[in-house]
Amino acid sequence: MRPFYLAAAFPLIAAAQQKPNVIVLVADDLGYGDLSCYGATRVSTPNVDRLAQQGVRFTDAHACASTSTPSRYGLLTGEYPFRREGTDIAAGNAGMIIRPERYTMADMFRDAGYRTAAIGKWHLGLGSQTATQDWNGEIDVHLRDIGFDYSYIMAATADRVPCVFIENGRVANYDPSAPIEVSYQRNFPGEPTGRDNPELLTKLRHSHGHNQSIVNGIGRIGYMRGGGKALWRDEDIADSIAAHAIRFMQSSADAPFFLYLCTNDVHVPRYPHERFRGKSPMGLRGEAILQFDWTVGQITQALRELGIEDNTLIVVTSDNGPILDDGYADQAEELLGDHRPGGPFRGAKYSAFEAGTAVPFIVSWPGHVKAGKESDALVGLNDLFRSFAQLTGQVIPADAAPDSHEVLPTLLGRSKKSVPYLLLMPNNRSLCLRTHRWKYIEPSNGGPMITWGPKVETGYRNVPQLYDMHRSPYEDTDVAHQHHRLVEEFQSIIDRERKQ
Repeated sequence: MRPFYLAAAFPLIAAAQQKPNVIVLVADDLGYGDLSCYGATRVSTPNVDRLAQQGVRFTDAHACASTSTPSRYGLLTGEYPFRREGTDIAAGNAGMIIRPERYTMADMFRDAGYRTAAIGKWHLGLGSQTATQDWNGEIDVHLRDIGFDYSYIMAATADRVPCVFIENGRVANYDPSAPIEVSYQRNFPGEPTGRDNPELLTKLRHSHGHNQSIVNGIGRIGYMRGGGKALWRDEDIADSIAAHAIRFMQSSADAPFFLYLCTNDVHVPRYPHERFRGKSPMGLRGEAILQFDWTVGQITQALRELGIEDNTLIVVTSDNGPILDDGYADQAEELLGDHRPGGPFRGAKYSAFEAGTAVPFIVSWPGHVKAGKESDALVGLNDLFRSFAQLTGQVIPADAAPDSHEVLPTLLGRSKKSVPYLLLMPNNRSLCLRTHRWKYIEPSNGGPMITWGPKVETGYRNVPQLYDMHRSPYEDTDVAHQHHRLVEEFQSIIDRERKQ
């Protein structure tokens, strides 16, 4: 890659001698149909809509997987998660899944002279080994070791212990009077659980699972003791994430920054701040969508106040598709009405069907991205890595981002070129191959529905499936029997990729 790429492609930046700030804002379990700019009518998301109006809204963008941990791994490494063991949904005490020797998107930005930060949900493990973290001191391997100058993160998700924020490798607001212990094997003596002490579930009750340690009146996955003043209050999670993100931007306003900003919304347990209560006919899940939009508004307002909105590229997306009942009795199903979280697509989080990985994807950069544009180009979150390397003029190591494509002109709305294909991973680690027109689901084992809680069609069958997405976007017409050569070609691509 030629070092003068940035100046040649973006004369405005060259004139200002200034690289753009980059924010990748990732929602959690937000579906393709959960935003009003994607057709939702039972919820309004004006702040996200504003970004879509001044940028490019993609209609065929995909996460790398239909669950969180592998999807985020693919985004930050540019490598498909199926290539690495241990990229399934991580426990809260999992060791660091992205090892320090792996060159990450944060490394790339730091090499380009950026200040880098990760704020919000992490869910990619911490520490050199699983279940050996020192929650009462500094964790031996953390985000500093994979390219982030600053981090303020949730170790996993809000439904998993430990229920504390980790700032630069240490528990934020640490309370020495309440040392922290975490286990995913057994409870600590005398500690109540949602299963045995339902009377202590004062805010949310579980529908399936999520009945172990109780924090803030809500049952969690895993066992935890201690925390004291460091324990989060679920109602304040969004405020804390937004405040730390804005603080980081304020401290970096005189230099380019890369901000990997991950909200907890709309992941369970959904318990937004009190100011959103009663604001949505869809109850807590609808209120969580409003809270996500509020977060987007807080970030964009801060950019305007800092005078750097026009020099900041923002990507708004989600880590995977939507889910309704994912473990808590929050009436997400009962209050849904005619809202379709997955938009026109079949399936949901965990699924091989389209709604599992089809995500909202908006790129905004005033003056540089074509405003109000809709793009049906096929792109994946894994493609951000090499595209941002293009943006910053960085030459990355030869073995870095092996599954990322350079699609910067497409992201900026200057091209309609799609990537050749994407390989997408549902919950059972089988693979789907997606081209601009076709969706191929390889044969795999498993029943048609998830059996352990969520009401989700898996998309698993023991025979190949092929769908013409231009004619059957809902995947209701399997044409594999009509296109034997295509089925063989797509399966051979999958087999070849697995061997690499």
